[in-house]
Amino acid sequence: MNRYYLPGILAMAAVVVASNILVQFLFGQWLTWGAFTYPIAFLITDVMNRVYGAGPARRVVFVGFVVGVICSLIGTQIMGEFGPLVTLRIAIGSGLAFLTAQLLDVSIFAALRTGKWWRAPLASTLVGSSVDTAIFFTVAFSGALTWIEPGNDVSWATEMLPLLGAGPMAPLWVSLAVADWMVKLSLALLALVPFRMIVSHLTAKPA
Repeated sequence: MNRYYLPGILAMAAVVVASNILVQFLFGQWLTWGAFTYPIAFLITDVMNRVYGAGPARRVVFVGFVVGVICSLIGTQIMGEFGPLVTLRIAIGSGLAFLTAQLLDVSIFAALRTGKWWRAPLASTLVGSSVDTAIFFTVAFSGALTWIEPGNDVSWATEMLPLLGAGPMAPLWVSLAVADWMVKLSLALLALVPFRMIVSHLTAKPA
């Protein structure tokens, strides 16, 4: 593997590990700290795609996926107050969401890469983040998918409450998903600044 890809690989691995740790800690009522670190994975993928192309970007994604699987396996062996820190449904949802959303991000970015500089990273991240949130929270907490792990009680996540504490009645996991999605969309816009700066630095010709 080209040594120039190494920073991207290390950055992706660090973000995945950090997010798996920080997701255990709450930030307010609807979010975890991991919600603020995980979207950086899309920034890394997009920078790799812009500078090196879709192939290297996919390699970085697969490294992140493998690291995520390892983190999930470790989490299933660590017992918390209510059982394993990572349940089978969370592990499946996390891995499936990451791989699907990141590869979709790479494909959308590649299709739009010849347009205005901001179009590819913004569109790919917005779509990828939305798909990621939908897949993860549905697989991990939806009452319709209890057959995936019958022994895992997710009744707490299906409790009907006002959406984000103020909207129409909806399962708790939907509020968690909407809050997570809103953070990802906000960070997708903010990430355009470091994306532009990092790409400019990496593609600058030496004097």
